[in-house]
Amino acid sequence: MPNGFFPLLIAVAADALLGDPPTWPHFVRWLGRLISWLEGLARGIFHSPEGLRLAGFLLVAAVVGGGALGCWLALKLARAFFEPLGFLLATAVSFQCLAAGQLWREARSVAQPLEAGDLDLARQRLGLIVGRDTAALDEAGVRRAVIETVAENFNDGVVAPLFYLALGGPVLGVAYKAVNTLDSMVGYKNEKYADLGLAAARLDDLAGWAPARLSALLMALASPLVGLSADRAWRAALSDHAAHKSPNSGWPEAAAAGALGVKLGGPNFYNGRLVKKPWINPQGRQPEAADSRSSLDLLAAAAALASALALLVALARRGL
Repeated sequence: MPNGFFPLLIAVAADALLGDPPTWPHFVRWLGRLISWLEGLARGIFHSPEGLRLAGFLLVAAVVGGGALGCWLALKLARAFFEPLGFLLATAVSFQCLAAGQLWREARSVAQPLEAGDLDLARQRLGLIVGRDTAALDEAGVRRAVIETVAENFNDGVVAPLFYLALGGPVLGVAYKAVNTLDSMVGYKNEKYADLGLAAARLDDLAGWAPARLSALLMALASPLVGLSADRAWRAALSDHAAHKSPNSGWPEAAAAGALGVKLGGPNFYNGRLVKKPWINPQGRQPEAADSRSSLDLLAAAAALASALALLVALARRGL
């Protein structure tokens, strides 16, 4: 199949301009419905811990393999029928793999009312994009949650999809999104999903390993472009990434904390239960009003660098 450079180029531009319009059909929602149906089927068949682990492996194989194969077949048939149709489909799929534009918009939707002094509206909007309890958060807590969301999702929603789109076009991009969607739905370390979600969680950790470290590097490189410290960002990434429970999310979160000079993480309430997490960049200060805006600027600059790098890789592959 033709290389995905031009579909990726258009997808990056469309993502920046449009974000993720909620009324548009999206293949990730279809994957989510498939995962829910397969989970119900698996739980009806398998009941022992060993059986549920096997079911989790089969679930991963069906969703990731099926998603990638379905994308490959759709692109092949579309190009065989009408070449421009295949190009449009590759562009649409690549666009839906990316989330930089929507991440920036959602973070801004929280930062704007906070800057205007409307803490209640900021808490309400924050509750739509994070898992922690937001009703009692003070201004610093809301800002910290915004920065953490921007940093963590910079890897999952920006760098990792670009990484796989650049290396393997829409098919590999869909495969990664399938892995990430599985992890977000069943990859929890709790009683319900400890066995069924084990394969999904492990595969997501593996798939995100290289992009997470690249995310931290890109944040450090982007920091001077928006008046922040590259040295602090990289040093924090190296020293504090392990404070996060995820082997991957800690890298961009620590880089963002160091770049901004703030501390992230710490104790938070989830469903009314206090969860004591370690601080990331504990010597940093509490986030201030300017830090929310700076995190948005850092996201935009780092996403631009990530997009440029992905396009260069895709262009190099085009010449192979």
